[in-house]
Amino acid sequence: MSKILITGTAGFIGFHLVNKLISEGHKVTGLDNINNYYDVNLKYARLAETGIRKEDIKYNRIINSLKYKDYSFIKLDLEDKESLTDLFRSSGFDYVVNLAAQAGVRYSIDNPMAYVNSNIVGFANILEACRHNNIKHLVYASSSSVYGLNEKMPFSTEDNVDHPISLYAASKKSNELMAHTYSHLFSLPTTGLRFFTVYGPWGRPDMALYIFTKAITEGRKIQINNEGNMQRDFTYIDDIVNSLSRIIDVIPEGNTDWSGLDPKPSSSPASYRLYNIGNNSPVKLMDFVEAIEKELGITARKEFLPMQPGDVPATWADVNSLIRAINYEPATPVKEGIKNFVKWYKEYNRIK
Repeated sequence: MSKILITGTAGFIGFHLVNKLISEGHKVTGLDNINNYYDVNLKYARLAETGIRKEDIKYNRIINSLKYKDYSFIKLDLEDKESLTDLFRSSGFDYVVNLAAQAGVRYSIDNPMAYVNSNIVGFANILEACRHNNIKHLVYASSSSVYGLNEKMPFSTEDNVDHPISLYAASKKSNELMAHTYSHLFSLPTTGLRFFTVYGPWGRPDMALYIFTKAITEGRKIQINNEGNMQRDFTYIDDIVNSLSRIIDVIPEGNTDWSGLDPKPSSSPASYRLYNIGNNSPVKLMDFVEAIEKELGITARKEFLPMQPGDVPATWADVNSLIRAINYEPATPVKEGIKNFVKWYKEYNRIK
């Protein structure tokens, strides 16, 4: 049994990862600050599903799950370095999975400091805590947004990603650079995972699938950016957590073939790796909308808009290195994933 800290467990991916790792027999501590970036009721509902009651939650206090004997939760900000340090010192974690972050591309345009505080300062605190507490492996969430202005498809971790087009993307790129520094200077094994448009039950309300489903069921127009000329490598949540649970045990070692004369971004002589996690099968946005319409049995009213600032027209993940590392390939068909989401959405919102 490993002792694992997962940050961001009131969030979409963190919630699902808790259930996955508990089912595999690990001892898990969850951490989240439960901020109000989106409806906190959904966050509390996720926590309740893992046996953490809203009325028991107090800041910087560990509470035990009423559902899982090997799960506990603490409400904490990553920016609170002193409390985070105390948690690490007292808990003896073996592994850390850092999923906590300020998410959202468009939100970063109007609220840049939220990303600096959470994604940069908070991540630096995680790195320091890992460094000083003998963490065997830090796995952290990056994003497909780091590919920015890149147009060569599919996106590869061997490509240069020095041209982000949102502060959110820049903050995730900075995480990768900071992690490499700690791997190099302090021999802290780190693995960064670039997630590609994650979707599924319990998903975030600011993501396209939730927004479209809600609008369609309420009879409102859905807004479709770039006149519908968009593609996304939609990745189902089960594929994400299956990949995460496997990668935790794949502790990176220095790449002996790496050369500073031809520096490949995805590895180095340090114990550092980067992987894409995507479905490796981009879907046209209008096909995605059509699948939602079919599952709901409702034709959407559509409003076509130009490209939004900070957005990109297409994403597509090269996942070959991930498949080699964990012997697993994300492959859930979008229609199946949408079906599962719509079923959950109707149940959660009591829609018949």
